[in-house]
Amino acid sequence: MIRKAVTDEIRKQIIDEREGKRNQRELQSLLFPAIPCYSVLFPELKRKEEVEMKSNQPFQITKEDHITWLTLNRPEKRNAMNPAFFSRLLEIFPEFDEDPSVRVVIIKGEGKSFTAGLDLTESAELFQSPTAASREKFKSDIQRLQDSMSVIEQCRKPVIAAIHSHCIGGGVDLICACDIRLASRDAVFAIRETKMAMVADLGTLQRLPHIIGQGRTRELVLTGRDFNAGEALEFGLITHMYADRETMYQEAKKMADEIAFCSPLAVQGAKEVLNYSRDQGVYAGLNFVAQKNAAILPSEDVVEAFQAFMEKRTPKFTGK
Repeated sequence: MIRKAVTDEIRKQIIDEREGKRNQRELQSLLFPAIPCYSVLFPELKRKEEVEMKSNQPFQITKEDHITWLTLNRPEKRNAMNPAFFSRLLEIFPEFDEDPSVRVVIIKGEGKSFTAGLDLTESAELFQSPTAASREKFKSDIQRLQDSMSVIEQCRKPVIAAIHSHCIGGGVDLICACDIRLASRDAVFAIRETKMAMVADLGTLQRLPHIIGQGRTRELVLTGRDFNAGEALEFGLITHMYADRETMYQEAKKMADEIAFCSPLAVQGAKEVLNYSRDQGVYAGLNFVAQKNAAILPSEDVVEAFQAFMEKRTPKFTGK
């Protein structure tokens, strides 16, 4: 009877997919209450626990050749952006920038939504009492959050956003800092800050007008209304819309492969020139690209491109 009661209790702990998995450690302690070193006797359980712990991080990073997938990994919170999310962005994009094996980054979301935007519950500490000192700190906090979006744009490697379902508030800030935006048909966007009595402050108001124009931006910002993937495609916020997520991910990978095939020097230089010309104007941009090419040409990649053309073979670029 005792063994049956314990077995029944264990079965009750196994949660179905709607409720998510029970913490591995709690289940293991229930299974082996008298064995404190169960991970030594059952190493496979320790490995499962380590995987579970990694899944609690705000991101998962997966590399396929020269393509890096950055997955927003808080599905139970619809990938809402908490303080750890912003802090980690500030760390990983400089790493991507410096890693020669990374040529393209694809951002996607795990679970039902791409992102629901700012996690208001976990970010409540940002909204402190209205004293002069706290307001000055609040300004610094906002600027740090802004930096976490800007590092995406400042990363020399092209960044593709693959968006499904909800992309709300801070999610729009994030995708505006990306180079290319793709979406599945079920995607829904909103610059919802005005409906929350706030002003969008992480980059949407500065970057979106360059992407879809002032008129569309003002409509979407001032109303705070939802708009779907079809409208986003019409506006130019996204460049392709796909029937479902899997198709979108496949096409995002194809696009990333095509970019990664090109010379890293040329791709990264083109991104720098595009960003500089947008911010500084046409003539400053022309001068910048002249300096850029004068500095990097000729390169080993250029020589390889010409040799491959003459020999009628596929070039192999090294970024040198």
